[in-house]
Amino acid sequence: MADGLRKGLTSYGDAGFSLFLRKAFIKAAGYSDDALDRPIVGITNTYSDYNPCHGNVPALIEAAKRGVMLAGAMPMVFPTISIAESFSHPTSMYLRNLMAMDTEEMIRAQPMDAVIVIGGCDKTLPAQIMAAVSADLPTVVIPVGPMVVGHHKGEVLGACTDCRRLWAKYRAGEIDDAEIEAVNGRLAPSVGTCMVMGTASTMACVTEALGLSLPMSATIPAPHAERVRSAEASGKCAAEMAKRKGPRPSELLTPAAFRNAQVVLQAIGGSTNGLIHLTAIAGRTSYRIDLDAFDALGRQVPVLVDLKPSGAHYMEHFHHAGGVPKLMKQLGDLIDLDAKTITGVTLREVVAGAEEVPGQDAIRPRDNPIRPEGAMAVLSGNLAPRGAVIKHSAASERLLQHTGRAVVFESVEDMTLRIDDPALDVSADDVLVLRNAGPKGAPGMPEAGYLPIPMKLARAGVKDMVRISDARMSGTAFGTIVLHITPESAVGGPLALVRTGDQIRLDVAKRRIDLLVDDAELERRRTAIVESGRPDWAERGYARLFHDRIMQADDGCDFDFMRGNGKTSI
Repeated sequence: MADGLRKGLTSYGDAGFSLFLRKAFIKAAGYSDDALDRPIVGITNTYSDYNPCHGNVPALIEAAKRGVMLAGAMPMVFPTISIAESFSHPTSMYLRNLMAMDTEEMIRAQPMDAVIVIGGCDKTLPAQIMAAVSADLPTVVIPVGPMVVGHHKGEVLGACTDCRRLWAKYRAGEIDDAEIEAVNGRLAPSVGTCMVMGTASTMACVTEALGLSLPMSATIPAPHAERVRSAEASGKCAAEMAKRKGPRPSELLTPAAFRNAQVVLQAIGGSTNGLIHLTAIAGRTSYRIDLDAFDALGRQVPVLVDLKPSGAHYMEHFHHAGGVPKLMKQLGDLIDLDAKTITGVTLREVVAGAEEVPGQDAIRPRDNPIRPEGAMAVLSGNLAPRGAVIKHSAASERLLQHTGRAVVFESVEDMTLRIDDPALDVSADDVLVLRNAGPKGAPGMPEAGYLPIPMKLARAGVKDMVRISDARMSGTAFGTIVLHITPESAVGGPLALVRTGDQIRLDVAKRRIDLLVDDAELERRRTAIVESGRPDWAERGYARLFHDRIMQADDGCDFDFMRGNGKTSI
Protein backbone atom coordinates (compact mmCIF):
# COMPACT_ATOMS: atom_id res chain seq x y z
CA MET A 1 0.00 0.00 0.00
CA ALA A 2 1.32 3.45 -0.91
CA ASP A 3 2.47 5.84 1.82
CA GLY A 4 3.03 9.55 2.22
CA LEU A 5 2.77 11.70 -0.87
CA ARG A 6 2.21 8.60 -3.07
CA LYS A 7 -1.03 7.77 -1.28
CA GLY A 8 -4.35 8.33 -3.04
CA LEU A 9 -3.03 9.77 -6.29
CA THR A 10 -5.26 11.97 -8.39
CA SER A 11 -6.54 10.04 -11.38
CA TYR A 12 -4.99 11.21 -14.65
CA GLY A 13 -4.58 7.74 -16.15
CA ASP A 14 -0.82 7.82 -15.49
CA ALA A 15 0.33 7.22 -11.89
CA GLY A 16 3.85 8.45 -12.55
CA PHE A 17 2.56 11.72 -14.00
CA SER A 18 0.10 12.06 -11.09
CA LEU A 19 2.96 11.93 -8.57
CA PHE A 20 5.14 14.20 -10.72
CA LEU A 21 2.38 16.81 -10.91
CA ARG A 22 1.55 16.55 -7.20
CA LYS A 23 5.19 17.12 -6.23
CA ALA A 24 5.57 19.98 -8.69
CA PHE A 25 2.67 21.91 -7.23
CA ILE A 26 3.39 21.22 -3.55
CA LYS A 27 6.98 22.38 -4.12
CA ALA A 28 5.46 25.74 -5.06
CA ALA A 29 4.74 26.07 -1.32
CA GLY A 30 8.47 25.70 -0.57
CA TYR A 31 8.61 22.05 0.50
CA SER A 32 11.87 20.12 0.05
CA ASP A 33 12.23 16.54 -1.16
CA ASP A 34 13.32 15.59 2.38
CA ALA A 35 10.06 16.91 3.81
CA LEU A 36 7.97 15.31 1.10
CA ASP A 37 9.56 11.88 1.59
CA ARG A 38 8.41 11.63 5.21
CA PRO A 39 5.18 10.12 6.56
CA ILE A 40 2.36 12.66 6.42
CA VAL A 41 0.10 13.56 9.35
CA GLY A 42 -3.01 15.49 8.36
CA ILE A 43 -4.30 18.02 10.91
CA THR A 44 -7.85 19.36 10.73
CA ASN A 45 -8.37 23.09 11.12
CA THR A 46 -11.78 23.82 12.65
CA TYR A 47 -11.05 27.44 13.55
CA SER A 48 -13.77 29.96 12.67
CA ASP A 49 -14.64 33.49 13.72
CA TYR A 50 -18.11 32.08 14.41
CA ASN A 51 -16.72 29.55 16.89
CA PRO A 52 -15.25 31.12 20.05
CA CYS A 53 -15.08 27.68 21.62
CA HIS A 54 -12.36 26.89 19.07
CA GLY A 55 -10.50 30.16 19.62
CA ASN A 56 -7.32 28.32 20.69
CA VAL A 57 -7.23 26.06 17.63
CA PRO A 58 -4.45 28.05 15.84
CA ALA A 59 -2.16 27.57 18.85
CA LEU A 60 -3.07 23.86 19.07
CA ILE A 61 -2.35 23.39 15.37
CA GLU A 62 1.11 24.95 15.73
CA ALA A 63 1.86 22.76 18.75
CA ALA A 64 0.65 19.62 17.00
CA LYS A 65 2.75 20.46 13.93
CA ARG A 66 5.77 20.92 16.18
CA GLY A 67 5.16 17.52 17.75
CA VAL A 68 4.80 15.84 14.37
CA MET A 69 8.05 17.34 13.11
CA LEU A 70 9.95 16.53 16.31
CA ALA A 71 9.00 12.90 15.68
CA GLY A 72 10.23 12.99 12.10
CA ALA A 73 6.97 13.20 10.12
CA MET A 74 5.45 15.91 7.94
CA PRO A 75 2.33 17.81 9.16
CA MET A 76 -0.23 19.04 6.64
CA VAL A 77 -3.09 21.23 7.89
CA PHE A 78 -6.41 21.18 6.07
CA PRO A 79 -9.73 22.94 6.77
CA THR A 80 -13.06 21.33 7.54
CA ILE A 81 -16.46 22.56 8.64
CA SER A 82 -16.57 24.20 12.07
CA ILE A 83 -19.72 23.89 14.21
CA ALA A 84 -20.47 26.22 17.12
CA GLU A 85 -23.57 25.44 19.16
CA SER A 86 -24.95 28.95 19.54
CA PHE A 87 -24.17 30.01 15.96
CA SER A 88 -25.61 27.04 14.04
CA HIS A 89 -29.06 27.35 12.49
CA PRO A 90 -31.33 25.53 12.97
CA THR A 91 -29.15 23.51 15.36
CA SER A 92 -25.64 22.08 15.50
CA MET A 93 -27.07 18.55 15.47
CA TYR A 94 -28.50 19.21 12.02
CA LEU A 95 -24.95 19.83 10.77
CA ARG A 96 -23.14 17.03 12.64
CA ASN A 97 -23.53 14.48 9.86
CA LEU A 98 -22.48 17.02 7.24
CA MET A 99 -19.28 17.65 9.19
CA ALA A 100 -18.72 13.91 9.55
CA MET A 101 -19.07 13.45 5.78
CA ASP A 102 -16.85 16.44 5.03
CA THR A 103 -14.12 15.26 7.40
CA GLU A 104 -14.24 11.66 6.19
CA GLU A 105 -14.03 12.64 2.53
CA MET A 106 -11.13 15.04 3.13
CA ILE A 107 -9.24 12.31 5.00
CA ARG A 108 -9.83 9.96 2.09
CA ALA A 109 -9.16 12.54 -0.65
CA GLN A 110 -5.79 13.83 0.56
CA PRO A 111 -2.57 11.87 1.18
CA MET A 112 -1.96 11.23 4.88
CA ASP A 113 -0.72 8.29 6.93
CA ALA A 114 -2.40 9.45 10.13
CA VAL A 115 -4.74 12.25 11.07
CA ILE A 116 -5.16 14.60 14.02
CA VAL A 117 -8.67 15.96 14.55
CA ILE A 118 -9.07 19.05 16.72
CA GLY A 119 -12.48 19.98 18.03
CA GLY A 120 -14.80 20.69 20.89
CA CYS A 121 -18.06 22.57 20.54
CA ASP A 122 -20.40 21.01 20.25
CA LYS A 123 -21.12 18.24 17.79
CA THR A 124 -17.56 18.52 16.45
CA LEU A 125 -15.86 15.70 18.34
CA PRO A 126 -18.56 13.11 17.55
CA ALA A 127 -18.60 14.19 13.90
CA GLN A 128 -14.83 13.86 13.68
CA ILE A 129 -14.77 10.48 15.39
CA MET A 130 -17.58 9.20 13.17
CA ALA A 131 -15.46 10.29 10.20
CA ALA A 132 -12.31 8.71 11.58
CA VAL A 133 -14.08 5.42 12.25
CA SER A 134 -15.39 5.28 8.69
CA ALA A 135 -12.06 6.30 7.11
CA ASP A 136 -10.20 3.99 9.56
CA LEU A 137 -6.91 5.86 9.40
CA PRO A 138 -4.75 6.08 12.55
CA THR A 139 -6.34 9.00 14.42
CA VAL A 140 -5.45 11.19 17.38
CA VAL A 141 -8.16 13.40 18.86
CA ILE A 142 -7.25 16.75 20.46
CA PRO A 143 -10.12 18.38 22.36
CA VAL A 144 -9.87 22.18 22.52
CA GLY A 145 -10.53 22.07 26.27
CA PRO A 146 -12.98 23.79 28.62
CA MET A 147 -13.08 27.47 29.53
CA VAL A 148 -11.90 28.67 32.91
CA VAL A 149 -14.63 29.68 35.35
CA GLY A 150 -16.22 33.12 35.58
CA HIS A 151 -17.20 35.14 38.65
CA HIS A 152 -20.12 37.38 39.56
CA LYS A 153 -20.74 38.99 42.95
CA GLY A 154 -18.48 36.50 44.67
CA GLU A 155 -20.10 33.48 42.99
CA VAL A 156 -18.33 31.12 40.60
CA LEU A 157 -20.08 30.97 37.21
CA GLY A 158 -20.02 28.36 34.49
CA ALA A 159 -21.44 28.40 30.98
CA CYS A 160 -23.94 27.18 30.46
CA THR A 161 -25.54 25.66 33.55
CA ASP A 162 -25.36 28.98 35.38
CA CYS A 163 -26.51 30.88 32.30
CA ARG A 164 -29.71 28.79 32.37
CA ARG A 165 -30.10 29.14 36.14
CA LEU A 166 -29.62 32.92 36.08
CA TRP A 167 -31.77 33.36 32.98
CA ALA A 168 -34.54 31.51 34.85
CA LYS A 169 -34.10 33.99 37.71
CA TYR A 170 -34.33 36.85 35.22
CA ARG A 171 -37.56 35.40 33.77
CA ALA A 172 -38.92 35.08 37.30
CA GLY A 173 -38.16 38.75 38.00
CA GLU A 174 -35.45 37.99 40.58
CA ILE A 175 -32.72 39.64 38.46
CA ASP A 176 -33.09 42.97 36.66
CA ASP A 177 -31.89 44.03 33.19
CA ALA A 178 -28.64 45.55 34.43
CA GLU A 179 -27.58 42.48 36.36
CA ILE A 180 -28.40 39.98 33.62
CA GLU A 181 -26.34 42.12 31.23
CA ALA A 182 -23.41 42.03 33.69
CA VAL A 183 -23.76 38.25 33.96
CA ASN A 184 -23.76 38.00 30.17
CA GLY A 185 -20.22 39.41 30.07
CA ARG A 186 -18.90 37.11 32.81
CA LEU A 187 -20.29 33.66 31.98
CA ALA A 188 -17.69 32.84 29.32
CA PRO A 189 -14.39 34.44 30.39
CA SER A 190 -12.13 32.61 27.93
CA VAL A 191 -12.12 30.61 24.74
CA GLY A 192 -12.90 26.92 25.06
CA THR A 193 -15.97 24.77 25.57
CA CYS A 194 -18.43 24.98 28.46
CA MET A 195 -16.69 24.42 31.78
CA VAL A 196 -19.51 22.27 33.14
CA MET A 197 -20.35 18.72 32.06
CA GLY A 198 -22.02 19.79 28.84
CA THR A 199 -21.86 17.82 25.62
CA ALA A 200 -18.39 19.04 24.66
CA SER A 201 -16.82 18.02 27.99
CA THR A 202 -18.83 14.79 27.98
CA MET A 203 -17.55 13.81 24.55
CA ALA A 204 -13.98 14.75 25.47
CA CYS A 205 -14.18 12.40 28.47
CA VAL A 206 -15.82 9.68 26.38
CA THR A 207 -13.08 10.08 23.74
CA GLU A 208 -10.37 9.61 26.37
CA ALA A 209 -12.20 6.56 27.73
CA LEU A 210 -12.32 5.11 24.20
CA GLY A 211 -8.52 5.42 24.02
CA LEU A 212 -8.57 7.90 21.12
CA SER A 213 -6.84 10.80 22.91
CA LEU A 214 -3.94 11.24 25.29
CA PRO A 215 -4.45 10.84 29.05
CA MET A 216 -5.74 14.04 30.73
CA SER A 217 -6.56 15.63 27.36
CA ALA A 218 -10.29 15.81 28.13
CA THR A 219 -10.02 18.15 31.08
CA ILE A 220 -7.08 20.55 30.58
CA PRO A 221 -8.50 24.10 30.47
CA ALA A 222 -8.32 25.69 27.01
CA PRO A 223 -6.14 28.69 27.99
CA HIS A 224 -3.56 26.67 29.96
CA ALA A 225 -0.04 26.03 28.67
CA GLU A 226 -0.59 22.37 29.52
CA ARG A 227 -3.23 22.25 26.76
CA VAL A 228 -0.60 23.37 24.23
CA ARG A 229 1.95 20.86 25.52
CA SER A 230 -0.68 18.12 25.23
CA ALA A 231 -1.23 19.11 21.61
CA GLU A 232 2.52 18.81 20.96
CA ALA A 233 2.56 15.37 22.57
CA SER A 234 -0.45 14.43 20.44
CA GLY A 235 1.52 15.42 17.34
CA LYS A 236 4.37 13.15 18.37
CA CYS A 237 1.93 10.32 18.99
CA ALA A 238 0.31 10.79 15.57
CA ALA A 239 3.72 10.73 13.86
CA GLU A 240 4.59 7.44 15.55
CA MET A 241 1.21 6.02 14.56
CA ALA A 242 1.84 7.10 10.96
CA LYS A 243 5.17 5.26 10.96
CA ARG A 244 3.85 2.04 12.43
CA LYS A 245 0.52 2.29 10.57
CA GLY A 246 -1.61 1.98 13.66
CA PRO A 247 -3.45 1.45 15.78
CA ARG A 248 -6.48 2.27 13.66
CA PRO A 249 -9.90 3.10 15.14
CA SER A 250 -11.10 -0.35 14.12
CA GLU A 251 -8.42 -1.87 16.38
CA LEU A 252 -9.26 0.34 19.37
CA LEU A 253 -13.06 0.51 19.26
CA THR A 254 -13.83 -2.91 20.67
CA PRO A 255 -16.84 -3.95 22.77
CA ALA A 256 -14.66 -3.36 25.85
CA ALA A 257 -13.86 0.20 24.71
CA PHE A 258 -17.53 1.01 24.10
CA ARG A 259 -18.49 -0.43 27.46
CA ASN A 260 -15.81 1.69 29.14
CA ALA A 261 -17.18 4.75 27.38
CA GLN A 262 -20.69 3.99 28.64
CA VAL A 263 -19.40 3.53 32.20
CA VAL A 264 -17.60 6.88 32.08
CA LEU A 265 -20.64 8.57 30.51
CA GLN A 266 -22.74 7.47 33.48
CA ALA A 267 -20.08 8.20 36.12
CA ILE A 268 -19.35 11.79 35.04
CA GLY A 269 -23.01 12.85 35.05
CA GLY A 270 -22.66 13.20 31.29
CA SER A 271 -24.84 14.90 28.72
CA THR A 272 -27.78 12.98 27.30
CA ASN A 273 -26.40 14.04 23.92
CA GLY A 274 -23.45 11.81 24.67
CA LEU A 275 -25.63 8.72 24.37
CA ILE A 276 -26.82 9.74 20.90
CA HIS A 277 -23.26 10.46 19.76
CA LEU A 278 -21.80 7.28 21.20
CA THR A 279 -24.60 5.35 19.49
CA ALA A 280 -23.73 7.01 16.18
CA ILE A 281 -20.01 6.26 16.61
CA ALA A 282 -20.71 2.62 17.41
CA GLY A 283 -23.06 2.49 14.43
CA ARG A 284 -20.10 3.23 12.16
CA THR A 285 -18.49 -0.01 13.39
CA SER A 286 -19.82 -3.57 13.50
CA TYR A 287 -21.22 -2.92 16.98
CA ARG A 288 -24.35 -1.28 18.36
CA ILE A 289 -25.19 0.43 21.66
CA ASP A 290 -28.05 -1.44 23.29
CA LEU A 291 -30.23 0.98 25.28
CA ASP A 292 -31.43 -1.67 27.72
CA ALA A 293 -27.84 -2.70 28.42
CA PHE A 294 -26.89 0.97 28.87
CA ASP A 295 -29.68 1.39 31.42
CA ALA A 296 -28.65 -1.79 33.25
CA LEU A 297 -25.09 -0.48 33.38
CA GLY A 298 -26.42 2.78 34.84
CA ARG A 299 -27.89 0.86 37.77
CA GLN A 300 -24.38 -0.44 38.59
CA VAL A 301 -22.29 2.68 37.93
CA PRO A 302 -22.42 5.52 40.47
CA VAL A 303 -21.99 9.20 39.64
CA LEU A 304 -18.54 9.98 41.04
CA VAL A 305 -17.71 13.35 39.49
CA ASP A 306 -19.07 16.26 41.53
CA LEU A 307 -19.59 18.58 38.58
CA LYS A 308 -22.41 20.83 37.44
CA PRO A 309 -25.20 20.24 36.52
CA SER A 310 -25.22 17.02 38.57
CA GLY A 311 -22.93 18.38 41.28
CA ALA A 312 -21.09 21.52 42.37
CA HIS A 313 -17.67 21.78 40.68
CA TYR A 314 -16.37 22.75 37.22
CA MET A 315 -14.08 21.12 34.65
CA GLU A 316 -10.88 22.74 35.89
CA HIS A 317 -11.54 21.27 39.34
CA PHE A 318 -12.07 17.85 37.75
CA HIS A 319 -8.76 18.29 35.94
CA HIS A 320 -6.78 19.30 39.01
CA ALA A 321 -8.27 16.36 40.90
CA GLY A 322 -6.73 13.90 38.42
CA GLY A 323 -9.08 13.94 35.43
CA VAL A 324 -10.35 10.86 33.62
CA PRO A 325 -7.42 8.59 34.69
CA LYS A 326 -8.24 9.21 38.36
CA LEU A 327 -11.96 8.68 37.69
CA MET A 328 -11.25 5.34 36.00
CA LYS A 329 -9.06 4.35 38.94
CA GLN A 330 -11.95 5.09 41.31
CA LEU A 331 -14.31 3.08 39.11
CA GLY A 332 -12.08 0.04 39.62
CA ASP A 333 -13.44 -3.20 38.19
CA LEU A 334 -16.22 -1.37 36.34
CA ILE A 335 -13.56 -0.43 33.76
CA ASP A 336 -11.92 -2.98 31.47
CA LEU A 337 -8.30 -1.98 31.98
CA ASP A 338 -7.02 -4.23 29.20
CA ALA A 339 -8.51 -1.93 26.56
CA LYS A 340 -5.84 -0.39 24.30
CA THR A 341 -5.17 3.29 23.59
CA ILE A 342 -3.58 5.27 20.74
CA THR A 343 -0.22 5.27 22.55
CA GLY A 344 -0.05 1.49 22.44
CA VAL A 345 -0.41 1.10 26.21
CA THR A 346 -3.50 -0.21 27.96
CA LEU A 347 -5.81 1.68 30.30
CA ARG A 348 -4.19 -0.33 33.10
CA GLU A 349 -0.97 1.62 32.57
CA VAL A 350 -2.86 4.90 32.23
CA VAL A 351 -4.73 4.31 35.49
CA ALA A 352 -1.51 3.26 37.26
CA GLY A 353 -0.14 6.73 36.49
CA ALA A 354 -3.19 8.62 37.80
CA GLU A 355 -2.26 11.48 40.10
CA GLU A 356 -3.14 11.30 43.79
CA VAL A 357 -4.39 14.70 44.94
CA PRO A 358 -4.78 14.99 48.72
CA GLY A 359 -8.00 16.62 49.83
CA GLN A 360 -9.65 16.81 46.40
CA ASP A 361 -13.40 16.28 46.41
CA ALA A 362 -14.26 16.64 42.72
CA ILE A 363 -13.82 12.90 42.09
CA ARG A 364 -15.52 10.82 44.76
CA PRO A 365 -14.62 7.27 45.83
CA ARG A 366 -17.12 4.53 45.01
CA ASP A 367 -18.17 4.25 48.65
CA ASN A 368 -19.13 7.95 48.75
CA PRO A 369 -20.75 8.75 45.37
CA ILE A 370 -22.73 11.80 44.32
CA ARG A 371 -25.46 9.34 43.36
CA PRO A 372 -25.51 5.55 43.80
CA GLU A 373 -26.75 5.11 40.21
CA GLY A 374 -25.51 6.60 36.94
CA ALA A 375 -26.53 9.90 35.43
CA MET A 376 -29.05 8.56 32.92
CA ALA A 377 -31.96 6.18 32.80
CA VAL A 378 -33.60 4.77 29.69
CA LEU A 379 -37.40 4.76 29.77
CA SER A 380 -39.93 2.73 27.80
CA GLY A 381 -43.73 2.62 27.88
CA ASN A 382 -46.53 3.37 25.46
CA LEU A 383 -45.18 6.90 24.86
CA ALA A 384 -41.68 5.65 23.99
CA PRO A 385 -41.83 2.20 22.36
CA ARG A 386 -38.18 2.47 21.25
CA GLY A 387 -36.99 4.36 24.28
CA ALA A 388 -36.51 7.77 25.86
CA VAL A 389 -33.86 9.11 28.22
CA ILE A 390 -33.86 11.14 31.41
CA LYS A 391 -30.82 12.58 33.19
CA HIS A 392 -32.13 11.78 36.64
CA SER A 393 -28.89 12.92 38.29
CA ALA A 394 -29.93 16.50 37.40
CA ALA A 395 -33.66 16.07 38.09
CA SER A 396 -35.89 16.83 41.10
CA GLU A 397 -36.25 13.74 43.28
CA ARG A 398 -39.88 14.54 44.09
CA LEU A 399 -40.84 14.48 40.39
CA LEU A 400 -39.23 11.18 39.43
CA GLN A 401 -42.57 9.48 40.16
CA HIS A 402 -45.25 11.83 38.97
CA THR A 403 -48.63 11.80 37.23
CA GLY A 404 -49.92 15.00 35.71
CA ARG A 405 -52.13 16.60 33.09
CA ALA A 406 -50.56 17.13 29.67
CA VAL A 407 -50.17 20.66 28.32
CA VAL A 408 -49.24 20.15 24.67
CA PHE A 409 -47.18 22.39 22.38
CA GLU A 410 -47.29 21.43 18.70
CA SER A 411 -43.84 22.75 17.82
CA VAL A 412 -40.96 24.85 19.09
CA GLU A 413 -42.63 27.88 17.53
CA ASP A 414 -45.94 27.13 19.24
CA MET A 415 -44.17 26.73 22.56
CA THR A 416 -42.29 30.00 22.08
CA LEU A 417 -45.51 31.88 21.33
CA ARG A 418 -47.59 30.46 24.19
CA ILE A 419 -45.33 29.49 27.08
CA ASP A 420 -45.44 32.95 28.68
CA ASP A 421 -49.01 33.79 27.81
CA PRO A 422 -50.76 34.76 31.08
CA ALA A 423 -53.87 33.01 29.76
CA LEU A 424 -52.08 29.66 29.35
CA ASP A 425 -54.00 27.01 31.31
CA VAL A 426 -51.13 25.43 33.26
CA SER A 427 -50.24 24.53 36.84
CA ALA A 428 -47.04 23.32 38.51
CA ASP A 429 -48.30 19.72 38.59
CA ASP A 430 -48.92 19.58 34.84
CA VAL A 431 -46.61 17.86 32.35
CA LEU A 432 -45.33 20.12 29.57
CA VAL A 433 -45.27 18.23 26.25
CA LEU A 434 -43.36 19.39 23.17
CA ARG A 435 -43.68 17.49 19.91
CA ASN A 436 -42.46 17.87 16.33
CA ALA A 437 -39.01 18.66 17.72
CA GLY A 438 -37.24 15.41 16.75
CA PRO A 439 -34.73 14.68 13.99
CA LYS A 440 -37.21 15.21 11.13
CA GLY A 441 -39.86 17.26 12.85
CA ALA A 442 -37.84 20.32 13.82
CA PRO A 443 -35.55 19.59 11.86
CA GLY A 444 -32.31 18.57 13.52
CA MET A 445 -33.60 17.62 16.97
CA PRO A 446 -32.87 20.99 18.64
CA GLU A 447 -31.95 21.44 22.29
CA ALA A 448 -35.50 22.58 22.96
CA GLY A 449 -36.31 19.81 25.43
CA TYR A 450 -35.41 22.19 28.25
CA LEU A 451 -38.82 23.87 28.03
CA PRO A 452 -38.81 27.02 30.14
CA ILE A 453 -41.07 27.15 33.17
CA PRO A 454 -44.10 29.27 32.12
CA MET A 455 -43.39 32.80 33.31
CA LYS A 456 -46.44 33.06 35.53
CA LEU A 457 -45.34 29.88 37.36
CA ALA A 458 -41.70 30.95 37.49
CA ARG A 459 -42.72 34.22 39.12
CA ALA A 460 -44.76 32.22 41.64
CA GLY A 461 -41.60 30.35 42.65
CA VAL A 462 -41.88 27.15 40.55
CA LYS A 463 -38.36 25.88 39.77
CA ASP A 464 -39.04 22.56 38.04
CA MET A 465 -41.77 20.65 36.23
CA VAL A 466 -41.93 17.38 34.32
CA ARG A 467 -41.23 18.13 30.67
CA ILE A 468 -41.25 15.57 27.85
CA SER A 469 -40.38 15.81 24.16
CA ASP A 470 -38.76 14.19 21.14
CA ALA A 471 -36.10 16.92 21.29
CA ARG A 472 -32.68 17.00 22.96
CA MET A 473 -31.36 19.24 25.69
CA SER A 474 -27.93 20.65 26.42
CA GLY A 475 -25.75 18.68 28.79
CA THR A 476 -25.46 21.89 30.77
CA ALA A 477 -29.21 21.88 31.51
CA PHE A 478 -31.01 20.50 34.54
CA GLY A 479 -34.54 19.53 35.54
CA THR A 480 -36.98 16.62 35.35
CA ILE A 481 -36.90 16.33 31.59
CA VAL A 482 -37.69 13.28 29.44
CA LEU A 483 -35.97 13.46 26.04
CA HIS A 484 -35.41 11.59 22.78
CA ILE A 485 -38.87 10.01 22.78
CA THR A 486 -38.66 7.50 19.95
CA PRO A 487 -40.17 7.23 17.42
CA GLU A 488 -40.61 11.00 17.14
CA SER A 489 -44.02 12.49 16.56
CA ALA A 490 -43.22 13.60 12.99
CA VAL A 491 -42.96 9.97 11.87
CA GLY A 492 -46.12 8.89 13.68
CA GLY A 493 -44.73 8.13 17.12
CA PRO A 494 -47.16 8.01 20.06
CA LEU A 495 -46.19 11.54 21.11
CA ALA A 496 -48.30 12.70 18.15
CA LEU A 497 -51.39 11.27 19.87
CA VAL A 498 -51.17 13.23 23.12
CA ARG A 499 -53.83 15.88 23.74
CA THR A 500 -53.94 18.62 26.33
CA GLY A 501 -55.78 17.26 29.36
CA ASP A 502 -54.53 13.66 29.02
CA GLN A 503 -52.85 12.14 32.05
CA ILE A 504 -49.18 11.16 31.73
CA ARG A 505 -47.35 9.02 34.28
CA LEU A 506 -43.58 9.15 34.79
CA ASP A 507 -42.03 6.43 36.93
CA VAL A 508 -38.24 6.51 36.69
CA ALA A 509 -37.79 3.69 39.21
CA LYS A 510 -39.81 1.44 36.92
CA ARG A 511 -38.24 3.05 33.81
CA ARG A 512 -41.68 3.95 32.39
CA ILE A 513 -43.27 6.90 30.63
CA ASP A 514 -46.93 6.23 29.81
CA LEU A 515 -49.92 8.03 28.35
CA LEU A 516 -52.92 7.01 30.46
CA VAL A 517 -55.39 6.75 27.57
CA ASP A 518 -56.98 3.47 26.52
CA ASP A 519 -55.77 1.69 23.40
CA ALA A 520 -59.07 2.08 21.51
CA GLU A 521 -58.99 5.87 21.88
CA LEU A 522 -55.34 5.98 20.84
CA GLU A 523 -56.16 3.96 17.74
CA ARG A 524 -58.96 6.39 16.85
CA ARG A 525 -56.53 9.28 17.16
CA ARG A 526 -53.93 7.45 15.10
CA THR A 527 -56.31 6.84 12.19
CA ALA A 528 -57.27 10.52 12.19
CA ILE A 529 -53.70 11.68 11.56
CA VAL A 530 -53.14 12.87 8.00
CA GLU A 531 -49.70 12.03 6.66
CA SER A 532 -47.83 15.01 5.30
CA GLY A 533 -45.40 14.96 2.41
CA ARG A 534 -41.87 16.32 2.30
CA PRO A 535 -41.91 19.75 4.00
CA ASP A 536 -40.88 22.93 2.22
CA TRP A 537 -37.63 23.20 4.18
CA ALA A 538 -36.47 19.86 2.74
CA GLU A 539 -36.93 20.56 -0.96
CA ARG A 540 -33.26 20.70 -1.97
CA GLY A 541 -29.64 20.04 -1.08
CA TYR A 542 -28.45 18.84 2.29
CA ALA A 543 -31.86 19.54 3.83
CA ARG A 544 -33.47 17.03 1.49
CA LEU A 545 -30.78 14.45 2.18
CA PHE A 546 -31.20 15.02 5.91
CA HIS A 547 -34.98 14.66 5.86
CA ASP A 548 -35.01 11.58 3.66
CA ARG A 549 -32.20 9.59 5.28
CA ILE A 550 -31.92 10.63 8.94
CA MET A 551 -32.49 7.88 11.50
CA GLN A 552 -34.07 8.14 14.94
CA ALA A 553 -32.35 8.86 18.25
CA ASP A 554 -31.98 5.20 19.21
CA ASP A 555 -29.83 4.79 16.09
CA GLY A 556 -27.73 7.87 16.85
CA CYS A 557 -29.43 10.18 14.32
CA ASP A 558 -26.88 9.16 11.70
CA PHE A 559 -27.76 8.76 8.04
CA ASP A 560 -28.90 5.24 7.26
CA PHE A 561 -26.39 4.83 4.42
CA MET A 562 -23.38 5.75 6.63
CA ARG A 563 -23.65 2.91 9.13
CA GLY A 564 -21.35 -0.08 9.47
CA ASN A 565 -22.61 -3.44 8.30
CA GLY A 566 -22.66 -5.29 11.60
CA LYS A 567 -25.52 -5.69 14.03
CA THR A 568 -23.72 -6.80 17.20
CA SER A 569 -25.17 -5.11 20.30
CA ILE A 570 -22.91 -4.12 23.18
